[in-house]
Amino acid sequence: MTAATIRPTAKRPRRHWKWWLFIVHRWIGIVTCLLFAIWFVSGLVMIYVPFPSLTRNEALAHLPPIDWGQVRTPPPMEGTERASLEMAGDHPVWRVSRWDGKEQTLSATNSTALGPADAAEAQHTAERFARAPVTAIETVERDQWTVAGGFNRHRPLWKATIAGPGGRILYVSSHTGAVVLDTSARERLWNWLGSVPHWIYLTVLRQDNAAWRQVVMWVSGLCIIGAVTGMWIGILRTRLGRRRFSQGRTTPYHGWMEWHHWTGLIGGLFLLAWIFSGWLSVDPFRLFASHGIGDAERIAYSGTAPFPPLALPSLAAGEPEARRVTLYRAAGRPLALVERQDGSSSVLDAATLSPANLDGTALVTAARRLMPGAPIVAVDRLTGPDTYWYEVGALPVLPVLRVRYGDPAATWAHIDPANGRLLGDLDRRRRLYRWAFDLLHKWDLNGLTLHRPAWDALLWLASLVGLATSVTGIWIGFRRLRH
Repeated sequence: MTAATIRPTAKRPRRHWKWWLFIVHRWIGIVTCLLFAIWFVSGLVMIYVPFPSLTRNEALAHLPPIDWGQVRTPPPMEGTERASLEMAGDHPVWRVSRWDGKEQTLSATNSTALGPADAAEAQHTAERFARAPVTAIETVERDQWTVAGGFNRHRPLWKATIAGPGGRILYVSSHTGAVVLDTSARERLWNWLGSVPHWIYLTVLRQDNAAWRQVVMWVSGLCIIGAVTGMWIGILRTRLGRRRFSQGRTTPYHGWMEWHHWTGLIGGLFLLAWIFSGWLSVDPFRLFASHGIGDAERIAYSGTAPFPPLALPSLAAGEPEARRVTLYRAAGRPLALVERQDGSSSVLDAATLSPANLDGTALVTAARRLMPGAPIVAVDRLTGPDTYWYEVGALPVLPVLRVRYGDPAATWAHIDPANGRLLGDLDRRRRLYRWAFDLLHKWDLNGLTLHRPAWDALLWLASLVGLATSVTGIWIGFRRLRH
């Protein structure tokens, strides 16, 4: 066999895989570039308009002061995780949450269990909350803004349309009679351009969580293929050495193709990081699933000692403007958390109603019950945010105790030393997820998010480059399809 007959045979496989590389990128790119453009634009919207929710401070700001004159009975605390006293319309109620997940609303006047909220009660609650009349009240099982699973225990919901400017709509739980969501026309409009397309969050799909996860996984996976093949082709079609294209050019492309080539190379790593982390957002194949600290351990940490009689007249005299009072146990101590309209709070000893002044050593001792059989290897008191304790654009709860355990999963527990509450736990898998998803998708390092607009500038720059790659790809794909 001669060299002439060997040479074509040796080259054919190389031409073959390159041909497939170009074909796969071309046809996947026609679809994925449109998705990328939508995600880049919607992601920028989400920086400034998050998905509608009812925050703690919003709820406190709209709750009326507790009418202490009607409060005559304490809640049952046996088997109770917490019980919160607040107003429901014109009447004070105890909202009781049990360790088995069940919730109940009791009258704070006579301890009778209150049934599901009817239309009149929901309307009155909404009007007290909004300080404006309700123009329409209806029941909804779920809609675009209440499709998440967190609302399941409140369904069906009362949807109350509030009079006046702003297009305000409140959602009231039919089970507890409390307002669980507050939305405005502005929020809803911008979220149709932000969170809804970014998360593929249409009600018809999102109401089936398993189907929604599969769609996000496979659509993101297809986009990963488009991004990887594009980066590969971009590198193959770039010549920076002596062997350049005609007229000394480093790229063989012109016009829209040249713009697509260079923006893809420059922003390709950002694009690939975003789509890969977006794929991880639904934890495909449960790669980062962890058991965490269980309910039995949380109960052991809180304690089950009998709750002392609550001196309601003394509590009323000391906190006449309180919006919410929550009874709970932490580190074996019965406590009362008093919250006010401005968001401030105090922790009182439930027996004496004096400031609790929780002891850090006692909290750490109780924290041993969170991971029985595992030694505590370190305890840190954080007075500032760090890589694993942070919030985007704000400071997290500080100071905070971080208790590190020597269990196989290397679990960490975070405890609020001011009120003794367990704020959350992280094991090795969840800390890895913090890097694989949160960092690559949000770029949420404290050095950026606490020094805005540095964070905004980085996301805008990377998004605009990615958008340029997407838009040029859309136009190139349109011309390809047209011909």
